[in-house]
Formats: sequence, C-alpha cells, structure tokens
Amino acid sequence: MKTINRRSAIALGVTAAAVMPLFTLAAAAKVKKYGPKEGKEIAPGVRLVEVGTGNSDIPAYKSISIVDVVFQPGAAAPMVMDNDMVCTITAGEFTIKKAGKEFKLREGDVYTCSKGKTDEAANTSKVVGIHRIAVLIPA
Repeated sequence: MKTINRRSAIALGVTAAAVMPLFTLAAAAKVKKYGPKEGKEIAPGVRLVEVGTGNSDIPAYKSISIVDVVFQPGAAAPMVMDNDMVCTITAGEFTIKKAGKEFKLREGDVYTCSKGKTDEAANTSKVVGIHRIAVLIPA
C-alpha cells in the first residue's frame, strides 16, 4: 500500500470538499415537494407535473418528456400508455398491476411501460409517492 504524503492528503481533501456539494444537490433534487394544487389532476389524489422536455439521441425517439406523477397516500390510478416509458420511484412505495402480474416497488426502483398497455399504480405508503417518468416520444 502506498503512503500518502502531505501534498496528496491536501489534494484529496480539496477534491472531496469540491465534490461534496454536488452530491448534496443531487440528493436534494431527487425528491421535490409538490403543493396540493401543482400540476393537473388525472385521478382522485393523483396529479401530473411536467418537469421538462429534451431532444433524444435514440433514433426511434425524437424527444423525451420528463413528468412526475404525484400520488397521495392510498391513491391509485390506472393508466393507458400513449408512449413507451421508463419509470422510477422517487418517493413512497407502490404496488404495480400489469396484465397477468403484480409487483411492489420502493424508492429507487425502476420499471418500464409499453405503448398501448394499461398499468395500475397504487401508493401503498403513508407518504406522498412520486413516479418520475421519462416518456419516450416517437420520431
């Protein structure tokens, strides 16, 4: 194992100090607190909040729209997928029902939805649950 001299220790400390705020910002950005009237209500206790849109480098898709679907505790909503989507749970715990299967997801879990399919999501936690969804818009 190499020994660390004073110069290396100082460089390592300065680097860690410079990078730490970036990790803190990323963690803070992970879960946004939404007010009860933000976005558009799509079902009782479920609101859709548009986060942003960008161009896609994936040839099959011209753009990607990011939305947060905010579920109050106990709220559920069936959704017919207009596009392919990649979803991640940023807050809460959910039960997802797809044709022929049911599974549970927690904060940090990721799943996908296919265009034309119907999925139902139910917030099974005691906190506001959030699905962050990347909606893939076809070219």
